[in-house]
Amino acid sequence: MNPAHLHLIFNHFPIIIPIIGFLVMLAGFAFRSELLKRTAFGLFILGALFTLPAFGTGEDAEEVIENLPGIEETFIENHEEAAETFAYLSYGLGVFSLIGFWANWKQKSLANSISIAVLLFAVVVLFFAKEAGTTGGEIRHPEIREGFVAPEE
Repeated sequence: MNPAHLHLIFNHFPIIIPIIGFLVMLAGFAFRSELLKRTAFGLFILGALFTLPAFGTGEDAEEVIENLPGIEETFIENHEEAAETFAYLSYGLGVFSLIGFWANWKQKSLANSISIAVLLFAVVVLFFAKEAGTTGGEIRHPEIREGFVAPEE
C-alpha cells in the first residue's frame, strides 16, 4: 500500500463523519435530546481526529501521483489549499465540540448556546469539506470539473 492509497482510505472520514454529526445534532434539537447532542459532539471530535491522518498523508500522496500522465499541478494545488483550510476548520470544530461536550455533560447554562454555535460552525466546516473533497476528486476525475463537456459518441 503506497501513500496515495492511504490518503484515499482516510480522506473520506473527515467529510462523512461531520455530515452524520450535523444530522445527529439536528435530531438532538428536534427531539430535545441532550444525549443526541453529546453524540454529535463526539462525532465532530472523531471527524477532527480523522482529519489528522487524511491531512498527514496528503503530501506523500502528491509525491506518488504528481508525475502520472493526465495529472495537472493546478488541480493538486487547488486541493492542497482547500484541504488545508478544511483541516484547520475541522480541528477547530473538534476543539469547539470538546468544549460543547463538557458544557453539556456538566449542564452548564451556556450548553445550549454552544450547541447552536457548534451546529452553525459545522455548516461552515461542511462547506469547506465539500470544497476539499471536490478539488481532490478533480485531480483524477475530469468529469466533475467545472466546464467539463462529455465527448460525443
